[in-house]
Amino acid sequence: MKLVIADSHEGLKAAAAKVLKATWQRCKVHFLRNALAHAGKGQRQMVLAMINTVFAQESLEAATAQWRVVADQLRSKFPKLAAMLDRSEADVLAFMSFPRRTTSRSTPPIRSSGSTPRSSGARTS
Repeated sequence: MKLVIADSHEGLKAAAAKVLKATWQRCKVHFLRNALAHAGKGQRQMVLAMINTVFAQESLEAATAQWRVVADQLRSKFPKLAAMLDRSEADVLAFMSFPRRTTSRSTPPIRSSGSTPRSSGARTS
């Protein structure tokens, strides 16, 4: 295991590094929830669209540059959000330091704690 994706819990971060010898990355979903809480309801789609431009980048260098552009564009209207972006850049973009994985036509199983692996296309009854 090389990458652990979890929420921003200090114990999980420490365990990932010490026990698993893995890189920790902040969960994108939890990050986005926290980030969007700094914007009003009418502004959240725009903020989400801006942040998502970071994840569309092909390289860590491009994503880092875009992250800074987005933070700077949000800074005057959403200073707390911009500060959060400044603090969390490395935590959220950790996955981009790994080689890009090529995917096959099949969907890998989804694994979460307390559940059995299942295909993301599988239906549950």
